[in-house]
Amino acid sequence: MVNGGFYKGNRTGSMGRHTKGGGYMIEWRKVRTYVVPANLADFQLTPFVRGRPTMGRGDYAGDPMGPLSGERYLNRWKEENGVD
Repeated sequence: MVNGGFYKGNRTGSMGRHTKGGGYMIEWRKVRTYVVPANLADFQLTPFVRGRPTMGRGDYAGDPMGPLSGERYLNRWKEENGVD
């Protein structure tokens, strides 16, 4: 536990200040903004996820643990990523 169990953050800095009445005042000059590339369609870097993820149902017939099976997870990992 840290300081009574409260996590203080990871050096991200504040985005405002506390008021006398117990509220929090956002200081907009401190708020982070992110610039998106103008030609996003031709941008070379890709995100870690697909643009349109698909939700599929798994086939877990014969596996008593179903989707929670660690063995099934490791086998799929080896199929997709190779053996370390």
